[in-house]
Amino acid sequence: MQVSVEQSGDLQRKMTVEVPEDRIAGQVKDRLRELGKTVKVDGFRPGKVPFSVVQRRFGPRVREEVLSEVLRASFSEAMTQEDLRLVGEPAIEPQSMEPGSGMSYTATFEVYPTVVLEPIEKLTIERPVCEIVDADIEQMIETLREQHKTWQAVDRESTGGDQLTIDFTGKIDGEVFEGGEATDFELVLGAGHMIDGFEDGLIGQRVDTETQLNLTFPPNYQAEHLAGKAVQFDVKIKQVAVPVLPALDDEFFKKFGVESGGEAAFRTEVSENMARERERALQRRFNAGVLDAVAAANDLSVPRALVESEIQRMQQQAVQSMLQRGGNPGEFDPATMNTMFEEPAQKRVKLGLLMAEMIKNAEITADPAKVRGLVESMAASYEDSAAVVKWYYDDPQRLNEIEAMCLEDEAVTWIAERAEVNEVNISFDDLMNPGQTDRQPEA
Repeated sequence: MQVSVEQSGDLQRKMTVEVPEDRIAGQVKDRLRELGKTVKVDGFRPGKVPFSVVQRRFGPRVREEVLSEVLRASFSEAMTQEDLRLVGEPAIEPQSMEPGSGMSYTATFEVYPTVVLEPIEKLTIERPVCEIVDADIEQMIETLREQHKTWQAVDRESTGGDQLTIDFTGKIDGEVFEGGEATDFELVLGAGHMIDGFEDGLIGQRVDTETQLNLTFPPNYQAEHLAGKAVQFDVKIKQVAVPVLPALDDEFFKKFGVESGGEAAFRTEVSENMARERERALQRRFNAGVLDAVAAANDLSVPRALVESEIQRMQQQAVQSMLQRGGNPGEFDPATMNTMFEEPAQKRVKLGLLMAEMIKNAEITADPAKVRGLVESMAASYEDSAAVVKWYYDDPQRLNEIEAMCLEDEAVTWIAERAEVNEVNISFDDLMNPGQTDRQPEA
């Protein structure tokens, strides 16, 4: 078998394979002989059919089967011979398959890159450090009260922060568009859930008043058929309500599993939960910093097939997340999603290749005891923590995700022991809300 390989890009290869006729003919002959022992042909007893008859009747079909098998086998042998690691599926183009001339074909494919890591000792990494202060605890308690607030109707003009119950009808060119109508729709003024001008136009309104809003959808609106269009909303105000925060009493404390001990016990519970969340967030932030440093220090071409596969996986996650929030993923344009996920997908693939090489070279493994500890830590915030632990261990796929997290932690620890690490103080709010910006208007 003759093999030649051309490099048509960093990771693109075009391989030509030539298989001699004797390899194919020999397998065809052996298979026809075996077939002759059992095949039935009119005029001959079973097992007594002349080879020439078997060859004439079944030769083309058997050769086709052998060619298919030899192609797969020879491609695998050629990849091993040339020490190439295939990514994705090859594009195979037959060149010659005629009886007597053997078989030749070309295969175009991508290969995994050769990973040569820069010395870890050259990396400089920041390790975030966070102290939880009394003000953080007070803010968290107010956040919990906000999450459990109720709404009380009032008889006054609406203002920012009020919740309105409204009916509305939206029209474009005089026609109601899909999704443009709602009844008893609850909207908090200032939340930024509607397009620009909608919420501002409802400030200063009273119950039972009707108003008309003449607005324009943003040019980059997610539903392309509405983007940039002028729209008229007819809105009726049915209720104006103000938020009422729950009192810090035993009834409120019980919602968080605090049955006794009053406010002091509740504050202790909040503080302990915050500490657990802080440790996980610090580890995530540090891990991300380490991975970013590794990626920045190492240039690496990534296989297109892996990037496209990662884009598809990220799209599926985004659609699933939208479905869970009650959204309509059909409004997303596939081309837009591909563009949106291109860069993060390339980064994930690059990091995956770099870290896999590092983990292999350093012989890093996930410690079962640490896997168990992480599962128990994650389960600690649930009322029935034992059931949560069992939930993880009952499903190998869920447990594999935890093992991958531990493996990443082990790799990060290994890197941190060799790189230059500088501690940086960070507030609890910045830790838990990295890069937080004002919310953009939604649908």
